[in-house]
Amino acid sequence: MKVKIIPGRACGTLCAPPSKSAAHRLLICGALAGNSIIHGLEMSEDILATLDCLSALGYKFDLDGSTVLFKGKTEGQGDLLCRESGSTLRFMVPVALLENGKKTLRGSQRLFERPLTVYEDVFEKNGVKYTRNDGAITVDGKLKSGSYTLPGNVSSQFITGLLFVLPLLEGDSKITLFGELQSLSYIDLTIEALGAFGINIGREGDRVFLIKGNSKYLPRELTVEGDWSNAAFFEALNYLGSSVKVTGLRENSLQGDKVCRRLFSELDGGTPTISIADCPDLAPILMTVAATKNGAVFTDTARLKIKERDRGTVMAAELAKFGADVVVEENRITVRKTPLHTPTNIIDAHNDHRIAMSTAILGTIFGCEITGAECVRKSLPSFYELLSSLNIEVIKNEA
Repeated sequence: MKVKIIPGRACGTLCAPPSKSAAHRLLICGALAGNSIIHGLEMSEDILATLDCLSALGYKFDLDGSTVLFKGKTEGQGDLLCRESGSTLRFMVPVALLENGKKTLRGSQRLFERPLTVYEDVFEKNGVKYTRNDGAITVDGKLKSGSYTLPGNVSSQFITGLLFVLPLLEGDSKITLFGELQSLSYIDLTIEALGAFGINIGREGDRVFLIKGNSKYLPRELTVEGDWSNAAFFEALNYLGSSVKVTGLRENSLQGDKVCRRLFSELDGGTPTISIADCPDLAPILMTVAATKNGAVFTDTARLKIKERDRGTVMAAELAKFGADVVVEENRITVRKTPLHTPTNIIDAHNDHRIAMSTAILGTIFGCEITGAECVRKSLPSFYELLSSLNIEVIKNEA
């Protein structure tokens, strides 16, 4: 699908879409608890992937619009289809190991190009058979309680996956992180979700997590909170000459991306150096805003290589079509101040939802045409409709 963004001044109010990060966590907790209700879901590709996997494992639920009602568990059947959701894959591998038996998780080719060796190391010591093939992982065995040591600079999703499952096993467990720590806010988000379902995780600082075994998830009825990650695209409009009010966001949220307003303000007032170690998903829209202002230096960017695409390099190439000057290094990205203009070439979304949304936001100033624009379905299927509701003309070409 191609989408054409007509330049205009965005204005109006919109309610923040539900948090994809929170939704994954609440759905898995709700399934493990049974008889739970989760309201306020956006049925993105990633969330549908998590629901597909839970269904394949035998967790029964009814889906009614934006609400899921969990009804218990039966025998699992079929492969776990993760689509292109890294969160789903990394969360569901340990969940699949709650019961003995061989299970296969499948997904896109790109998904299995992303790092997974942490689980290989963990399961080798755990006696779990772990086979990785083209576009699939097969696990055979049952997870055991005990002490787990993981690097702190890998995706927090590995740690979250273990935190879901270890409380249900016989015996207590401990997770210890070593080395540089990144994405701790996402671990905090997991611990908050677990706590809501009656699972309490002990902590010794930021590196040690103590998990009481033989615990039980308690049924709950909860609503997914607003998403700072996706709201950031609309918040950015306020720094590009528009006037938009985003409601439905928790100011005390544990989401790491709630820093977006502060970081946008820093970009608006100078040429800052900003670490994205705890908010890597903000990188594309931060680069976009920096390009319209005085530039910026972004550090701790190495992890952008393992996202849906090599996100720093791809974003630099698409911003260059607007005239931006972006230098991508191993762990640093520099956006230099330079005049921007309407692109003469079509913007390629590279099948990356955050690339599509970031360039669309820049299109509200200069206009642009984006190919592969349908990739926003991964996290926010309603993105273009929300943008249209803010007085921006969006022309879709489904051909």
